[in-house]
Amino acid sequence: MTSATSPKRALALIHSDEIYKSQSIEQSLTPPETPPHDKHTTQPLHPWPEPETAPEEVVRKRRKTLVKDASTEEFNLTHQDVLLLHAPKQRYEHTKQQPIPELKTDWEMLVEVEVVGLNPIDWKAPDFGWGLPALPCISGRDLAGKVVRTPKAKSRFSKGDNIMAISTDYRDNRKAAYQQYAVVSDFNACRLPDHIKSTDAAPLGVAFVAAALALGICMGMDFGRRTSGPRGPSLLRNVQSVNRDALPKDIQQECFDSIKESEGAKAGDWIAIWGGSSASGCCAVQLAKFAGLKVIAIIDVARNGERMLKHGADLLVDRLDPGRAVEIVKGITKGKLRFGLDTRGKESAKLLASVMQSASKEDGDSQAHLVGLTGIPKEPTDGVVYHSVPIKAFHEAPAVGEGLMIWLEKLLDQDLLRTPDIEIAAGGLEGINAALDRLRDGSVNGPRIVVPLKV
Repeated sequence: MTSATSPKRALALIHSDEIYKSQSIEQSLTPPETPPHDKHTTQPLHPWPEPETAPEEVVRKRRKTLVKDASTEEFNLTHQDVLLLHAPKQRYEHTKQQPIPELKTDWEMLVEVEVVGLNPIDWKAPDFGWGLPALPCISGRDLAGKVVRTPKAKSRFSKGDNIMAISTDYRDNRKAAYQQYAVVSDFNACRLPDHIKSTDAAPLGVAFVAAALALGICMGMDFGRRTSGPRGPSLLRNVQSVNRDALPKDIQQECFDSIKESEGAKAGDWIAIWGGSSASGCCAVQLAKFAGLKVIAIIDVARNGERMLKHGADLLVDRLDPGRAVEIVKGITKGKLRFGLDTRGKESAKLLASVMQSASKEDGDSQAHLVGLTGIPKEPTDGVVYHSVPIKAFHEAPAVGEGLMIWLEKLLDQDLLRTPDIEIAAGGLEGINAALDRLRDGSVNGPRIVVPLKV
């Protein structure tokens, strides 16, 4: 294992005179286009995230220092294999002799994809036409691999670094995971310590980012005020340091207007996570404990209870009797639950909102805050603010993305964050369709499927 003082392992600090300028803001203001495939096509929607979004002058500057890297001359491949989706309700097609994606900004790097982590959105998007970009397209959100071409601008990454990356900008085919080589913005990548395997890291990204944004932006949790572990970012402050109009319109309200900093979750507060055994739920439990919160995990206790206790949950409540679960949470929190995270769907989110309603009535000055990862209740609940995760902030606000990735590097390096349980699927790119079929039919419950591309 590389020592903590090694230059390669040194964790970069963000200087006040460094800035990134988002390269895809203008594109992100335009909703994704899904070409109609027949007259029965329904209006697409994109339910990100999926277990699936200081003042202006303080925004850090990104130096345009150019770094000569011999790797740009050494890497001379021009074509690769990819998986293409040609139309909704079709399977991904293995396609050869596709061009290697080009780097378009000074902080983009090229990564050889070694392992892909599968997410439910990877099969739901084509099956239901959710938020597909112009077709044909390449999909895949989670990947791990090796840097083969470094950014032109000064970067904390070097050729040969093992990294994991998260592609939240699903309209940009260059950054998708279902290909042999992918473009990654350096502020959306996490360098892996030597003791973390690519197969273990590959499925962590989307879950970690969704959980961190849900807690840090939607609930105002300041990870810098941790009770254990390395100091993390204040995501609400980070995102609000960006000019409001620099962010896509569909996440501006969530990032700027949905919670006051004074109302944010703090050490000692209760948080209930319905579906805490999902990958994003497991991450949320661990991150909430870092910040000193008391965590109730509403799960299938017989199946997942032992694992959730290892993640640090303070109380396990069985979700198989929803009415009883609601009564237990009310009793334990004495009707003062102000923070809730749902990972399962609108029905469980509605039940969680009913618990939180009593909290808002008892404390008239503070609202309760409920985040739905896969949906929020159709009807409003008095005193409860509904939140959707602003997943686009991860790639549109580099201060947010890089702050999270540098923190994740430290958590993994110190073995403080448990990675999801995995199941390895064979077949490389050509095996992804079969692996997605297992997600479709529900035959995989618990472990995350990862697919190594080299067979």
